[in-house]
Amino acid sequence: MKKLLLIIMILVAYNCNAVRGSDGVTTDEMNAIVYFLTSDELQGRDTGSEGIETAAIYIEDYFRSHGIKPYYETYRDSYKIKEMDAFNVVGVLEGKDPLLKNEIVILGAHFDHIGYRVKPFEGDSIGNGANDNASGTATVLALAKQLAKLNNNRRTIIFTLFSGEELGLLGSKHLAGRLKSENSNLYTMINFEMLGVPFNDNRGYDVFLTGYDLSNMADKLNDYGDPKFIGFSEVAKTYNLFKASDNYSFYNEFKMPSQTISSCDLTNYNFYHHANDEADKLDYEHMANVVNKLISVIEAIANSDTKEIKMHNE
Repeated sequence: MKKLLLIIMILVAYNCNAVRGSDGVTTDEMNAIVYFLTSDELQGRDTGSEGIETAAIYIEDYFRSHGIKPYYETYRDSYKIKEMDAFNVVGVLEGKDPLLKNEIVILGAHFDHIGYRVKPFEGDSIGNGANDNASGTATVLALAKQLAKLNNNRRTIIFTLFSGEELGLLGSKHLAGRLKSENSNLYTMINFEMLGVPFNDNRGYDVFLTGYDLSNMADKLNDYGDPKFIGFSEVAKTYNLFKASDNYSFYNEFKMPSQTISSCDLTNYNFYHHANDEADKLDYEHMANVVNKLISVIEAIANSDTKEIKMHNE
């Protein structure tokens, strides 16, 4: 474990230095985050495990190194799963506008996976969860670094990494309920899930949005950045993926635009909950491209004069 903590320090230092003089996230940075999170030493990051504790230390050090402060007294948002201690990791970049800073934008992803609860394959019995969801975790961390570097967000941005997703969205349910009880003024929540591979059928867009028809989020995000960035997935609608990830917990509590961005609707990746969901299966150029397109999009969300993203029933 001491060796692993030393690796954490080295990787965080690497990511600190990599941003200097750069205009965006690099493929090497995305690669470094995913390879750490998916190492066998982290045991598949099952909620409550020693491995997810190590992943959390890495995320906390990453936040700290890039000026992302704890949202609560510490980075941990603790909760119980029966008798088991669990937690989310929650950081914040406070808004710069004296009024708009009271409005919150949440960027989230789950950092847990299924650990040893995977069917062994060719002697491998660890579900390392590269696409699901080290890729989404890496996206949140990379965005946190870049947005902290810009340091111009008028609204407050919360960066949260959830545990308990694989057990039924338990971490996000806890945090959404806690924020609701605190009367938090949520503007929108964007969740990132399985962004490690591109589509293989020339769809004409990079990522899809779950719950596409529920709000104008897709249209606004495309207006803010690349007009061909976000599209509609018929598969995601058929399987109601809107309810399958942590965005849904925030929609349930706040009834505000809370949706997931993904580039995998299970038609373009064969290793969902599979021992072969490994770091070497991902496309880091694709991941970096997605994050770099997202930077200006999130910047626009955090700085618009009014709440432009709305549910269609408003």
